[in-house]
Amino acid sequence: MATQKKALLGQRLQRLEDPPLISGRGRYAADINFPNQLHMRIVRSPYAHAKINSIDTAEASAVPGVVAIWTSDDISDLPPIDFRADKSSEELKPFRQNVLATDRVRYVGDPVVAIFAEDAYIAEDAAELVMIDAEPLRVISSADEVPGEFDDGLSSEAGLLTHTYGDVDAAFAAAHTVIELDLRTGRHSGVPMETRGAIGVYDSENDILKLYGAAKVPHRNRDTLVRMLERDEDKIELHEGHTGGGFGIRGELYPEDVLVLVASMRLGRTVKWIEDRQEHMMAANQGRNQRHMVKIAVDSDGMILGMEDEFFHDQGGYIRTHGANVPNRTMCMLTGAYKVPAYRALCHLRLTNKTPAATYRAPGRFESTFVRERLMDALSVKLGIDRIDIRRRNLITANDMPFSIKFDEAGVEDLEIDTGDYPALLEKALEWLKWDELESDLEKRRANGEMVGSGIGIFVEESGKGPSDGARISVDENGDVEVLTGGASLGQGFETTMGQICAHALGADYNRITVIHGQTNLIPYGIGAHAARATVMTGSAVNVTALTLRKKALELASEMLQMPADKLEIVDGTVVVADNPAGPSISLAEISRRTEGGLNAEDFHKTSESAFPYGIHFAVVKVDPETGRIDVERFMVAYDVGCMVNEMLLEGQLVGGCVQGIGGALYEEFVYSEEGEPMAVTFADYLMPTLDRAPTVECLITEDAPSPHNLLGLKGGGEGGINGVGAAIAGAIDQAIGIPGAITQLPVTPQRLKEIFNKS
Repeated sequence: MATQKKALLGQRLQRLEDPPLISGRGRYAADINFPNQLHMRIVRSPYAHAKINSIDTAEASAVPGVVAIWTSDDISDLPPIDFRADKSSEELKPFRQNVLATDRVRYVGDPVVAIFAEDAYIAEDAAELVMIDAEPLRVISSADEVPGEFDDGLSSEAGLLTHTYGDVDAAFAAAHTVIELDLRTGRHSGVPMETRGAIGVYDSENDILKLYGAAKVPHRNRDTLVRMLERDEDKIELHEGHTGGGFGIRGELYPEDVLVLVASMRLGRTVKWIEDRQEHMMAANQGRNQRHMVKIAVDSDGMILGMEDEFFHDQGGYIRTHGANVPNRTMCMLTGAYKVPAYRALCHLRLTNKTPAATYRAPGRFESTFVRERLMDALSVKLGIDRIDIRRRNLITANDMPFSIKFDEAGVEDLEIDTGDYPALLEKALEWLKWDELESDLEKRRANGEMVGSGIGIFVEESGKGPSDGARISVDENGDVEVLTGGASLGQGFETTMGQICAHALGADYNRITVIHGQTNLIPYGIGAHAARATVMTGSAVNVTALTLRKKALELASEMLQMPADKLEIVDGTVVVADNPAGPSISLAEISRRTEGGLNAEDFHKTSESAFPYGIHFAVVKVDPETGRIDVERFMVAYDVGCMVNEMLLEGQLVGGCVQGIGGALYEEFVYSEEGEPMAVTFADYLMPTLDRAPTVECLITEDAPSPHNLLGLKGGGEGGINGVGAAIAGAIDQAIGIPGAITQLPVTPQRLKEIFNKS
């Protein structure tokens, strides 16, 4: 596609969504209330793995104000929570989660009983009185343990997944050097400021179920609910409110979402559920937990011949709605920005007795970048080749684009990287950092006894995956513009982005644009906001629709002004003569008033391809050998997005992602005992980076490689901030402590670092 000229795009315009948020008028899930509503409380399993013998709810039922108590027997007609993808593996379906546990519980926090009461405190008191009698079963606390039973006769190894191409055996046979590493990534999660919440409303007059508190992918979750509850599409509505962070957490359809809907219909009253923080830490999606046994083959010049990886993916207690997306993305993206002639990956997708895992910002990419860049650092040391040079030699170049990787497996999507100039971004980043001076300064500091070092992580991201999204744009008689989409906002500046794209394409006044999103009753389609799709897919749909509306407005204005349409343009909501702005003119408001049916358009952006942004992370760390404390002194991200919509928003995305990545690299980890007991269910144990732990993140944003798959050349920016953080920090710690290859596990806690010191 030919790209449009930039005008309004890239500017740091103020956010459209901020006024209600900064004035205290935001409406989060906890703020939504209805008359005569009930409150739901979930009784969760105290066992990591057990066979349920009996559930005694008699004492709880006698508590005044308790309206109903459900176990799985009361909702036996409900199917397990379905996968979101249309084409999901039949082999994985037995591992789905039931709305309430039936014969077994499979992690501490597994929903067993739902209590509905007049008051949230009554429901919580009643929950304390429910007695669960269960027979403990073998607990699997790690994916690399010998598999057990998920169910009678069903192994806890849900599947063996592969991604392969080229002659891997020949590559390793011909190798000058082979590096083998055993690497682990810990269990992290988004942990947003706002915990989950769901409000189910049944409109009996119209037989419509309404779910409030929905976020991220309302249309796709509606489609899943339609299948599960066997209702017509127009009989279920999802309504998104303000959201206090997402990061993958809110893309799921959880048991609680289904329960409030079904209960509202069966009990005839609105049902509200708000998660407390302890529940969130043991029940909301976790992720990242993988062990990789990886090796790489190179020739005498350090050129990669092949890679091979066998890894264990810890899925937790069930396979939730994302299916096998995370391990598949791990395998698909493992080769990253490098030319790898032959590749073989084998994933053991295994169930353990932990909280179920799914997507977390840059799913599979944070993990695979850590693995790949650890290999590159190891090659640098083994071959005596500078770590920048070893990467530079193997990078895919601009001349190689588009770069195609075709996997051998039937049904596995090929990787078609659209555009990129990875070497050019590397050189720009090195210049920004004054790399030689930086390295010289760090060397002097180490000579003076300081433990300081730098690290690098190069990565490729995938964004804007199709197949399509659409938008509706209308101009009312006052000249106000409404943009209606099926997108979603998680705090990332969705309304601003869509408004800026619309104003740019249409020629409208940015400050007179209202963006509506996340309401399935207003628009029948939408991809929500996930996998860095919002700007690329929904933004492109808004752009196409605005261009369609612009053409329509100019054609109408041509008749009204008696001027050729190609001589006219739209500036701040007014049609003027291009070479005579002071001449005849007509506002969009006037055109709307004089047009039957008003001034509006609906159009779609369709693509079968993804857009591939790319970036580089650099970290400088200082280590305290006495305490094992690690300070990130400097952090820099270089990132190419093809076309930048709003510089301020993109910087915010990158900086926020970097800080999350620092958390996953140094602090955050959901730890479990061998008995499957979660050991981090408060912020006293699940440590997140505080402000004094977060460095000032430097951002170098480039637009060198626009995507050819949309008119603006857009690529996603939501996940580039976190992707390479773990890799860069690991390399920096290695250099700081003077032990090459020391960091093989994230997060690098003080305790783990002290163990490394003790062994060295």
